[in-house]
Amino acid sequence: MRIFLDACVLFPTVTREMLLGVAQAGVFEPQWSPRVLEEWARATLKIGPEAEVFARGEIAMLRATWPRAEVLPTPALQARLWLPDDNDIHVLAAAIAGSSDAIMTVNAKDFPRNILAEEGLSRIDPDNYLFQTWQASPDLVTSVAQKVLQTARELSGEDWQMRSLLKKARLPRLGKALA
Repeated sequence: MRIFLDACVLFPTVTREMLLGVAQAGVFEPQWSPRVLEEWARATLKIGPEAEVFARGEIAMLRATWPRAEVLPTPALQARLWLPDDNDIHVLAAAIAGSSDAIMTVNAKDFPRNILAEEGLSRIDPDNYLFQTWQASPDLVTSVAQKVLQTARELSGEDWQMRSLLKKARLPRLGKALA
């Protein structure tokens, strides 16, 4: 299954690491566009200028790890599409260009299911997706979550608990299941 990842699931870090950890195990094939990666890098400016530098390094590593994940929509494809927010049309166009099966986003209102269905796509929420993946493969998702938790503790110096870490990353259902 090919899933196009919107910028809002690539940042925050915990959500991205959970999703890419599951993808590395072969559960799905991630996709993104250069514009989505740029949105992620710019979003980190909220944290500070050094965060953007770090994000750009992570983006370079992502591109090296997933060389076929990046898709480019054509201007003609973008021109024929409509979404409630014009700024999201590039996401839909890239998902179509990449022959994605779904778009993963937390931005449900700007990706109406009926419009996506017309293009053969569905919309997936990361928390629900990871929860369902955990139900099907609990050891796999638990292992990924433990690695993400350990990394969060090491990088932040805080004693994060699984539930609070995943809740902060907008993965409350998964966090509750793993607590």
